[in-house]
Amino acid sequence: MQPFTSLHSLVIPLPRNDVDTDQIIPARYLKVTDKTGLADGLFAGWRYLDDGSPNPDFPLNQPGYQNAQILLAGDNFGCGSSREHAPWALAGWGIRAIIATSFADIFRNNALKNGLLPVTVKQETHARLFSALETESGLDVKIDLPAQKLTLSDGYQASFPVDPFSKKCLLDGIDQLGYLLNHQADIAAYETSTAGGK
Repeated sequence: MQPFTSLHSLVIPLPRNDVDTDQIIPARYLKVTDKTGLADGLFAGWRYLDDGSPNPDFPLNQPGYQNAQILLAGDNFGCGSSREHAPWALAGWGIRAIIATSFADIFRNNALKNGLLPVTVKQETHARLFSALETESGLDVKIDLPAQKLTLSDGYQASFPVDPFSKKCLLDGIDQLGYLLNHQADIAAYETSTAGGK
């Protein structure tokens, strides 16, 4: 995984509450066991018209957001099933962080394990972000993971929570297995020291 320290990007607006994992990545895309091609199915029900052509009104299809890496969603993002394909699809498209007022627990955990940062903000900050999007052609936001700070282009700052273990893994660009592998020498030394006592 790519280490996550700070991220400065345009924000993609998705002003919808209760976006579930089937809306993030529909079930028909779950036949794969790896991450290949999942980005094509991201928000497929909204991204494509009935004839399969891109929906020009959906933000991910608009030229100004093609390189954006931060998604601004509504409340309770990632509810529904526990499919890990949802963060895979988001990361595959290029999303590195999602800002919302709340996340479903299983989605949050899956996201963090896959290098995707869920940024939980208070309602005041959330409203400020969407308000800024209405007056600015493109809203730039900086996310500083070491400081756990979100900074808007006007200088407004807000803090966000992240558990210490997930933060360390994100900063180092590793998953849980990678964390354990980084401690192989310590684990081997411990096993050696305890083996003699058996």
